[in-house]
Amino acid sequence: MNKIVRQFGFYVALIGLWQIVAMLKIWKPYLFPTPWNVVEALRAGFADHTFWTGMAVSMKRMLIGYLLSCVMGIVLGIVLAQSRFLAETLGRLVVSIQSLPSVCWLPVAILWFGLTEKAIIFVVVIGSLLAVAIAVETGLRNVPRIYLMAGRNLGATRVDLLLHVFLPASLPHLMAGLKQGWAFAWRSLITGEMIFVSLGLGQLLTTGRDLNDINQVVAVMLLIVAIGALADGLLFRSVERIIEKKWGLATTNA
Repeated sequence: MNKIVRQFGFYVALIGLWQIVAMLKIWKPYLFPTPWNVVEALRAGFADHTFWTGMAVSMKRMLIGYLLSCVMGIVLGIVLAQSRFLAETLGRLVVSIQSLPSVCWLPVAILWFGLTEKAIIFVVVIGSLLAVAIAVETGLRNVPRIYLMAGRNLGATRVDLLLHVFLPASLPHLMAGLKQGWAFAWRSLITGEMIFVSLGLGQLLTTGRDLNDINQVVAVMLLIVAIGALADGLLFRSVERIIEKKWGLATTNA
């Protein structure tokens, strides 16, 4: 309960500070909106279904791209963890490519796929896949050797060891990678949608900029943050709590 009160008080204070700064008129109203004007932009956007449409289109692309990146990233991470040669060659390349910002892949995506849905989904996949793969490889390599020895003594095959020993034991690392992959994929998606007309939240950001409508820009930014927070709170943190409890890693908060 205390945690909820602290969080509520923090956001109330933050909104109050926002209102005070807006009232000081350090910036022109068309450059720095008031909280009320942003709320009105949100109301108008939901009333005419603009925001509902943008959210639906963006989430569809996100789910497709993220699921693809998870499947391919897990497979790639397993392959890298099983082969020292690939880890020292392909693995080094994966780590190097991971440092590239997602926006660097947009020209490649447009040249390969044109201004299509495939281009945006490609950027989402590339933005997330490598983070997932690195997390999976790290998790598998950090599994205690005693687990492997115990599994072999019980007659487990290579596949059994992977499915029933390595993957379950590396779940904390895997969840961290999936969570990071989601964040990278979400940023990549918004960046891709801002490049051309695509009906998503990124396009709504670009439209607000083109119309000099700071209220819409901030409203869409808040939607993007809210969706990311919901995904983190409802999905990833719930799964993390289950894993922490199962692995005995949970701590008691005062």
